[in-house]
Order: sequence, then structure tokens, then C-alpha cells
Amino acid sequence: MQEESGPGMGLDNQELTSEEALQLAEVLKKKLDEQQVPSSDQESLRQMVSGLGDQRGALRLTFAQSLGAVGETAVPILCESLKHNPNVVIRRASAKTLNIIGSEKALPNLLEAFQTDPDPVVQGSSAGAMSTIGAQSIEPLLQMLTKDNCSAFQVGLINLALGFIGSKAPEAFIKATQSENAEIRIAALGALSEQIQTSRNETNVGILLNALKDQSAEVRAEAATMAGKSLEAEEYQCLTELLHDTDSQVRKNAALALMKMDGVQAIESLNNAVKKEEDEQVKAVFKVATTQLARRIE
Repeated sequence: MQEESGPGMGLDNQELTSEEALQLAEVLKKKLDEQQVPSSDQESLRQMVSGLGDQRGALRLTFAQSLGAVGETAVPILCESLKHNPNVVIRRASAKTLNIIGSEKALPNLLEAFQTDPDPVVQGSSAGAMSTIGAQSIEPLLQMLTKDNCSAFQVGLINLALGFIGSKAPEAFIKATQSENAEIRIAALGALSEQIQTSRNETNVGILLNALKDQSAEVRAEAATMAGKSLEAEEYQCLTELLHDTDSQVRKNAALALMKMDGVQAIESLNNAVKKEEDEQVKAVFKVATTQLARRIE
């Protein structure tokens, strides 16, 4: 996006005094109360963006709501402030306001802010805005998971955003469950978790059963946990094989899933697995699961 040039037009050159911000907020609040769209000329937009840096939370909210009411017209200036404003409060509020608007046009700038802004709140608000945009954000968010410089904090934010999108557009993740990248498969599975738990159709069950046999231990572990929330007790057999998995976390998750789904028919399998288990931590989980299941048939 190109910045407008001219005297006093820079994003950081126009600051409102405390009194100016209060007066402008009062005018804008009145317009919002009367369901009128605020003025959307460049000068008005810049004043509202400047107001996003006010220390008074109620005023910041009025400015954000006003820019949100302007809608698409405010997207370019909000993207510029998100990328370049030195005031972190304004960058945070810009991302939150873009969340209100939910315009796909902001996606490239939100992605950039998510990846490069050092402030965790800006990253979180950018991820939130991308989740509001919806299905168009899925592919770039999934691709970010494959980058070596993606931090654990960012991975968490991405999974939250994808989960939000998945609850509204689950069909967009089905292809991603077949990705060659294990991180993407895990994220797609997580995004589909609500859909899998609430809808027992052939596609959803098939996705979960395939994930239980995935070549990646992390995917199998995630799928085992999900199975405990999604499958019926009589479907316990798809988990008993995982009690002998090569990965200890998968074995633990399988036992805990059997316990959660009341798979009392799996008690014998758990007893057999305990005898063969060499990892004391896993063995302890097996014993807890067996004890809990036994109590449910007393």
C-alpha cells in the first residue's frame, strides 16, 4: 500500500491532544449512537487512528468502533498503522480494529505483523483478525507452521485461529489432513476436532481413524486424545492397538482415551499391555485407566 504524502499526513505526525481526543470521541460516540457512519475522508481517518493510541480505554474503544463502522475504506490506513506506527498501543488497536472489519484485503499485512512484530499482543490480535477473515486465512496459517522460525507461542496462536475457522468452515481442512507435513496434519485435525466430536458422518470418522494410523507419532497421539472425546465405548478396538505403539506418548494417550470413553471392554487389553510395558510412567497410566474402568462395572 502506498502512503499518502504531504505536510502533516504521516501516521506518526498527527497526534491528538487529550482534549481533542475527548471532543472527537464524543462526536463519534453520538454518531454511533444514532447509527450514522463516521466521516471517511483521509483527515478524519487519520484522527481516528491517532485516537487509537489514547491511554483511556473507553476512548480507544470509541475510535475502534468508529473505524469499524467505516469498514473497508479504513482498511488501508489501519494496515499502514499496523505495519509502521512506532506506538505499540496503536499497532495493537489497529489489529483489533481490523478484526472488527474482517476484510480479506488486510490479510497480507496481518500475516506480516504476525510474523515480524515483536509485541505478543499485536501477534495475538493479528491472529484473531485472520481467524475472523476465515477460510482465506487457512493456507497461509498452515504454511507458517512449517517455518523453522515459527515460535511455540505463534504455533499456539495459529492453532487457536485455525480451530475458530474450523468450527465454521470444517470442509476447508479436509484436504489439509492429507498434507505431507505432520505439523499441518496435526493442525488440521485440531481444527476439525469440534466437527468430528459433534458430527458422526463417514468423512469425519474416516479422518480420525486414518489419523490413528498416521506415520507421525505426534499425529497419532493427537488422534488418540480426540478419539476419547469422539468415539463410542464399543469402538474401543481402534485404540487397543495403540497400547503397543512404539511411542510412549501415544500409548499413554490411548489408555487415557479408553478411560474417557468408558471402554470397559478394553480392560483385558490394558492388563496385557501392562505386563509387556517397560516404561514405568506409561505402566502407571495403564494401571490408572484399568482401575477406573473396573470401578465402572462394579
